[in-house]
Parts: sequence; C-alpha cells; structure tokens
Amino acid sequence: MDTTLRGVGVSHGVAIGEARHMGTAVLEPPAKQIAAEEAPREQQRARQAVEAVAADLVARGNLAGGEAQAVLEAQAMMAQDPELAADVERRIAVGSTAERAVYDAFAAYRALLAQAGDYLAGRVADLDDVRNRIVARLLGVPMPGVPDSDRPYVLIARDLAPADTALLDPALVLGFVTEEGGPTSHSAILARALGVPAVVALPGAGELAEGTVVAVDGSTGEVMVNPTGAEREELSRAAAERKAAVEGAKGPGATSDGHKVPLLANVGGPGDVPAAVEAGAEGVGLFRTEFLFLDDSERAPSEDKQVEAYRQVLEAFPEGRVVVRVLDAGADKPLSFLTPADEPNPALGVRGLRTLLDHPEVLQGQLRALAKAAEGLPVYLEVMAPMVADRADARAFADACREAGLNAKFGAMVEIPSAALRARSVLQEVEFLSLGTNDLAQYTFAADRQVGAVSRLQDPWQPALLDLVATAAEAAGAEGKSCGVCGEAASDPLLACVLTGLGVTSLSMGASAIPFVRAQLAKHTLAQCERAAAAARAADSGPDARAAAQAVLSGE
Repeated sequence: MDTTLRGVGVSHGVAIGEARHMGTAVLEPPAKQIAAEEAPREQQRARQAVEAVAADLVARGNLAGGEAQAVLEAQAMMAQDPELAADVERRIAVGSTAERAVYDAFAAYRALLAQAGDYLAGRVADLDDVRNRIVARLLGVPMPGVPDSDRPYVLIARDLAPADTALLDPALVLGFVTEEGGPTSHSAILARALGVPAVVALPGAGELAEGTVVAVDGSTGEVMVNPTGAEREELSRAAAERKAAVEGAKGPGATSDGHKVPLLANVGGPGDVPAAVEAGAEGVGLFRTEFLFLDDSERAPSEDKQVEAYRQVLEAFPEGRVVVRVLDAGADKPLSFLTPADEPNPALGVRGLRTLLDHPEVLQGQLRALAKAAEGLPVYLEVMAPMVADRADARAFADACREAGLNAKFGAMVEIPSAALRARSVLQEVEFLSLGTNDLAQYTFAADRQVGAVSRLQDPWQPALLDLVATAAEAAGAEGKSCGVCGEAASDPLLACVLTGLGVTSLSMGASAIPFVRAQLAKHTLAQCERAAAAARAADSGPDARAAAQAVLSGE
C-alpha cells in the first residue's frame, strides 16, 4: 500500500493514531418460513423493534443537539415510514420472519430509489443504518457501530451513519477516514461540527490493517500510513502553526489590507447559536428553518412555535445580520403534508420555493412568524427563498414577503445554474443573493452531492462552479447589491480567499470553521485573493485550481 493516500479533507486538523475499523454490518438474516399462526407475533416484534430504534435515534439526537439532532430525527422518520411498515407486515403475513421481512423491505426500497435516480439515493448510508439497527435488535446481536476502546484511535469505515458520527467521543476518536461519502455528506458536516479531523472518499481505506498507525490531515485530505518520526514532527509542526494563526486572528473577517468580509454562521436552530457566538460569528448567513418542520411531517408547526424559535436566534445577534431561509422542503427533506410522494426525481421536481408557492398558506404562516419574531429587536433580518430559478420566482417570493408585512430584506438563493447566469435579472426583484454551492455543484455537474463515486464533480474548486460564482457576484456588484456564499465551500480557508477574490461579499459556514477562515483571510490582501481567483478559474480541474490558488497565495 502507498505510504500516502489522498482523499477529500473535510474537517481541519491533524490526527495520528492506530487505525480501528467500524463494527461490521448486520449479517443477512436466514430466509426461513414461519407458520401462519406465528405472523401476528412476528408483526408485533417488528413494530416494537422499529419503535425502539426510532426512539434510540431521537434520544441520540437530543444528546447531540444542533444539526446532528435534525439529521437523526430525520432517520427516525425513515424507520417509521408507513409504506415500509406496510411492506414489512405484508411480507410477514406470507411467511417471513420479522428480521427477514425488515431486511427485504428495506432492500426493495433501496433498489427502487436507485433505479429511479432519486435524490434520496444519496441517503442510502442512512437507510442502511436504520435497517441494520432494526435487524440487529430483532436478532439480539450488538448494534453495528463505533468499536469499544479504552485507547484513542483513528476510526476507519466504509461510511459513517449520522447516528455514529453524532456521538463520537473526540477524546477517543482522534479522527476518521471513510472510503465513501462526499465533502457535503452528513458525516462531513457533523465532523466539522465536532471539530474532529476527517478525510472522506478515500479509495482503499478499508484495506488499512487494524492497528496500523496513520496520520490524518483533514485540511489537505492526505493520510500517511506508518509515518516516520520526521513526518510526524512535520505534520505536528504544520498543525501547530495553523492553530497559532487561528488563535491569533480576532475580530471581524477581513483581508490583511482591510477589505471587510463578514463571517457568518450556518445554524439549524437555537441549539447551534452558542457555538456560533463563541466562534465570533458576525451574524447568521443561513438559518435552516426546515428543521422546525421535520418534528412533525404531518403538519406545519404553529406560528407561536415558530416565533419562539426564530426569536431565540435573532436575539443572539443584536445589531447583527441574520439571514433566514424559508422552508426548503422536498428531495431529501420530504414532508407528507407538502411534498408529492410519487415524483420520479424529487431533486428536479417540486422542492424549495416551488413547494411553498403551491402551498401559500405555509409560506405566509412562516413569513408572519418571522415578522412577529423580529418585532422590537435591533437585528438586521434578511429572508431568502431556496431554489429560485428565474426572475418570476424571485418576484413571487418578494410579493409574498410584502403581503405578509415583513420588514426585512428579501433575497434569493442561487442553487440552480439559471439563477447564476441570469443573476442580474433576478436582482431586479430582490435585494441580495446567497450562493448555495452544494446544490449549485450538484445541478451544474449532474452529480449527486452524497455519492462518493462522483466526489470529484462535487469539488467546490471545479473551475466551472467558480465561473458561476463569479457571474453571480459580478451581477450583484453591478447592481450595487450583496452576494454571499452559504454553502460548505465557505468553510475551506483557501477557497474562502478565492471566493473573496471572485467578488463574494460575505461567507457563511459551520461555526467551527470560522476561526480558520478568519486567520487565512487575514494573511492576504484583496489583490492577492483576486489573483488567486483568476489562477483558479484558468485551471481545468478542481485539484489544479486549488494548486494554482495555493501557488499564488504562498508566493511560489
């Protein structure tokens, strides 16, 4: 095996330790037949196992809080899906055991999604984890998951389910490496929230022998196998230098020559606010309100419940900017009372603003709640719509905001290439743009953001994606309006400099990334950032773009 492997670095820091592999998945249950009179008992066993697993996932989410809580609650909803439950009961009625019925029902659902090209296929790791947990409970065997250990180690896995990632103990798990996953997968997002160094989409990770010493660099994506003493010292030195630079950079985001770049936080609710405040966030650049709606897929939360949650976030940033994204339902966030269940490809169907325009009462309820939450607060509230395709979408959203009496700036997310290409037209209706680079990359390259096999096309360094960012930023500049980035691209310190050079006016990211981005921006002038951006756009691939920008910013 090569001494240095290369994957995608998704969470900063360096970890050196022995490799320990994730517990193996549940074995396939035997396909034995049961007598007809046993079916009611087996159906009851299946229902009890499903409820127990769902409750466990919710409990894990409550412990983890923040984004992890929303992810795990969504997994619990998967476990309790009524169509899956009906399929399990049907299979038991014709002779399957409870565990075999669960295994086969999930397999059929998994295959159906894959064949349909459904966006939800990107959540296969989550689906498999739910299946494995239910089957393990029915078989009476230990749950698959993180290995027990009394010594710190580097975790190696094919992929990590949210239930495992959310409760990793950073005192024991020094870092992790996965063979699958992408830079915007749940594992990557949760790793950044935990502050655990991580590398994903690393071919051959599963071949690392148990107990092998590895050095994981979550910034570069490199994994050294059996590093020498000198290599360990060099990695530790580089990590220490990065840490010192991060700790030395304070105050608002800005380049070394004083060009201001506000650094904002991505939050999913009040639980994420303390970390954002501690990291020195200058406000919120993306408040994902859909997590409020995922508590109950059958109906929208009451306006009072929404007002309470919104106000807690708004109160945390007096005189700061808080950008709220209205409900982004559909695709991987289905809500039974809103989203159609029979779309062949929900990612390209009725999702985001399209869903809300089909259900204006839900949009109006949310906008009224935001208006009430902001009353009397010295906060700069901005509200934006997801999945805006053109000027007509932008106009419809702005009209809805005015109808609700909302005293805020209205904006549009740029996640569809058409919105970037026609940004100047969109800006005739709204006051700001916010680039969601995760979805923008997905739609630009026809590459599902959760599939590790196409991770090179999810790379936010892809020059074509940088071209679209530049197009939107230039349009905003020409109109005298702002254009921020709220996708995970903003959390890459080097890319943050390039985005600044492209004309982006603010950067929003997970709280743990803010100090790293602040430190990197403070090292370079705006002119250097602009030269790095030009060099990156002149490249022909993501890795070449990164290398070109790095060469400019390091003075090579």
